[in-house]
Amino acid sequence: MSADVANVPRVADDYHLDIPLQLRWGDMDINNHINNVQFARLFEEARVRSFADWLPQRPEGFSMLVARQDIQFSAPLEYTAEPICVRSAVSRVGTSSFVMALRLFDDRGVLCASAETTMVVIDPASGRPKPISDDMREMLGGRLGEPVAFHASRSTTVN
Repeated sequence: MSADVANVPRVADDYHLDIPLQLRWGDMDINNHINNVQFARLFEEARVRSFADWLPQRPEGFSMLVARQDIQFSAPLEYTAEPICVRSAVSRVGTSSFVMALRLFDDRGVLCASAETTMVVIDPASGRPKPISDDMREMLGGRLGEPVAFHASRSTTVN
């Protein structure tokens, strides 16, 4: 465990924020399920709403960028007029970055996709990474939840 993660107060591994989202008819593809590209948009909306809940007043000079997003699909998501749910938590806090763990469930509670999104806190003037402030570190530490467990990576060796 890195020193950065060790300095974040650990709360229960089951913290999460459930965010209801509405699908759009136009999100479907030719196979009559929600297109894989739309999942990235749904996860983006969940991140935005998470921070609206966690930080109702954005701190002065606070800015962040997406550095990486990994999505693993586990079931097709069919269009429904009922809201779906994205479960959001923070799974890791580093020096200048943190990872969000996101899980998307359909209206019946079936897990359709999981994502981890690495966010980097930046200096808005320079665009360069900067250390996460103590206040922000405390807020993120209070939202720690279970990391996403991705399948083992596939071999890159061609047989």
